[in-house]
Amino acid sequence: MDGIDPTVPPSGTGCVDCDAASPQGWWYHLRRCAQCGHIGCCDTSPSQHATAHNAATGHPVIRSFEPGETWFWNYTTQEKHDDGPILVAPISKPAGQPAPAPADRLPADWEDHLHR
Repeated sequence: MDGIDPTVPPSGTGCVDCDAASPQGWWYHLRRCAQCGHIGCCDTSPSQHATAHNAATGHPVIRSFEPGETWFWNYTTQEKHDDGPILVAPISKPAGQPAPAPADRLPADWEDHLHR
């Protein structure tokens, strides 16, 4: 697939944009840009930063950054791919990181803020 650089490490262990926001946000699941390593939150998350990153940069492919998930999504073709190249580690968020996260930023009614 075009738009994948397997040598680029992820930008961190959480959504870069949620962490940089003021006030800081939270995420449900994480996605990794396969071209630049940007970690953004999924479309179920309130801020949908992974898709916003695609819109801002044109980087076409993301990979799940959840433990045990290896699928890729191509925004250009709107296709899911169950496999692809092995990306440089780490390949997922830390196994102990909950979903949603971070726990100290979650509102009491966090489920009401999810996009379904």
